This record gives sequence, structure tokens and C-alpha cells, in this order.
Amino acid sequence: MPTEPSGATTPAQSQRLKIAVMGAGSVGGYFGGLLARAGHGVVLIGRPAHVQAIEQHGLRLEARGFDGHIPLQASTEASAVQGADVVLLCVKSTDTEAAAAQILPHLAPGALVLTLQNGVDNDERVRAVLGPAHEVAAAVVYVATSMPGPGHVKHHGRGELVIASSPRSAEAARQFAAAGIPTEISDNVRGALWAKLVVNCAYNAISAIAQLPYGVLVQGAGVADAMRDVVAECLAVAKADGVQIPGDVEAAVRGIAQSMPGQYSSTAQDVARGKPSEIDHLNGYVVRRGAALAVPVPVNRALWALVKLVESRRGSHTP
Repeated sequence: MPTEPSGATTPAQSQRLKIAVMGAGSVGGYFGGLLARAGHGVVLIGRPAHVQAIEQHGLRLEARGFDGHIPLQASTEASAVQGADVVLLCVKSTDTEAAAAQILPHLAPGALVLTLQNGVDNDERVRAVLGPAHEVAAAVVYVATSMPGPGHVKHHGRGELVIASSPRSAEAARQFAAAGIPTEISDNVRGALWAKLVVNCAYNAISAIAQLPYGVLVQGAGVADAMRDVVAECLAVAKADGVQIPGDVEAAVRGIAQSMPGQYSSTAQDVARGKPSEIDHLNGYVVRRGAALAVPVPVNRALWALVKLVESRRGSHTP
């Protein structure tokens, strides 16, 4: 039997939300698990092995102060979003349009679609597919998670959300906060997404190419200088694009290696597993925007090209 952590709450029946998580990997599983523990109706939509394990045993959530199995629904079909008040879109950025098209026929009128993804333009891409009749809001995710096995999500740190202001986002944020998910509404989510993008651009590609965790890679010869060049290029593109990035981005970048020294980037994990990464929506996005705005980004371009080269070796024969 799971050991229920202190602080878990059950919302009043009138406040209970139905929540669908589209693309429920480690991030979607983590947030879906917390919301299910708080009493909301949650369905995780994911890969067959993951779904089968959840159907048999529930979702195992391994976190600080809690390690147990959480009963909830799981499905491999996009139609499981039917009737959901909130849809958490957690697919890879490469699959954004395809996932939006899959859920479109099944979305309830008035459903809120939150994009919990890397990159800065997923909400715009989803909105283009769903059209003006459906509410879409971007969310910035700050969490470190992994999936040790099917139906098993491990939480390594943080867990906050920043959500764009929209008609339904305030109520969603209130319910998320009550479920133990620190959630903030912001009028500058684009800037917050860019702040996260800069961090990802600084770490993800280097972690992927070297297959090293953050705390180790920053100690490599010349790496700190290269990361500063990446950050400077990103900030130049953001400025040219009219983006106001909040906070001290350089300090945030430095702090990641200290707060998550053993973490491998999602790009590193994808490359290690032979899966397509999101590099086109990280350094590759900066390359495209830099070209459009006539801002040179040679270091981002080099990192993007190197990760694409590593990815191209999938399935090739080593001489």
C-alpha cells in the first residue's frame, strides 16, 4: 500500500476537475500523479507499455516524502481527452501539431489546453491547429523527472509551473496549487519561456554530445566560455525579437549545474536512447530566429549541427 504524504487534499466535488495528460511521460506523469492524489479525475495518455503498467498497478510516483502507487486511468488513445476540463499537452515539440490534430475532434467545448513543453512557440502552433474556438495557454515547466521504467516516474527536484493569463487559467492555477504544484499566472510567459530556452540552449546540446551530467560538463576545458557565448547569442536574438526576459538569466544558467549536478539533459537522454530530440526547437529555433532577424549565432549553429550529426548516426553501422 502506498504511504500517503502529508498535505494531500481532496477538492470539493463541485471543484473536481477532469484532467487529461496527452503525451504522459515523466513530466506529464509527475503532474498527473499529483493531481490524481489531490482527488481530480486524471487520465494519462501515453505509450502502450506505460499504459499497461499503470492499468495493472497504478502509477508509481517516487518523490521526496512519498513513494507509492497512485490509481488513475490510462489510455493509448487521444480520444481519452473527451470530457476533460484541462488538457496538459506534454508531447515532444516535434509532435506538437500531430498531437493537437489528434485531440481536436475529442475536445470538450471550453476545455483549456496547457502546453507543458520545451521551446517557446508551442502554444502558437497548437492554436493554429485547434482554431479560435478552443482556449490554449502556454505553461513554463520547472521540474526534473525521469522514468526508470514503465509506469514509474521519479521526481528529482523542483516542480513549479508558470501559466499564461487566460479566462480559465486562474482556476486551473488555484487547483494545481492546492494539489501541491506551485503555480503562478504571468502576463509575460513568452519571456519566461525564453528564459528557460536560454538555459536549455546552454546545457542540452553539450550534455547530449558529451553524454555528461551538468555538474561534470561545466568543468570541461572551455565549456564555461562556450556556454557564455551561447547565452549571449540567445539574449541578442531575444532582444531583436522584442522579448523581455525576466530575472538574471546568466545567474540562472550558472545555478543549474549547482542545483542539478547529476542531471542529464532531455536531449542527452533522447540521443542515448536513439530517439529524435527537440534540438530543432532549442538551439535550432535560435538559429532560425537569428537568421530571420539578421543576428549571428555561430555557437548555437555549431551545437545544433553537431547534435543533428549525432542523431543521424542512429541505425548506422560503425566501421
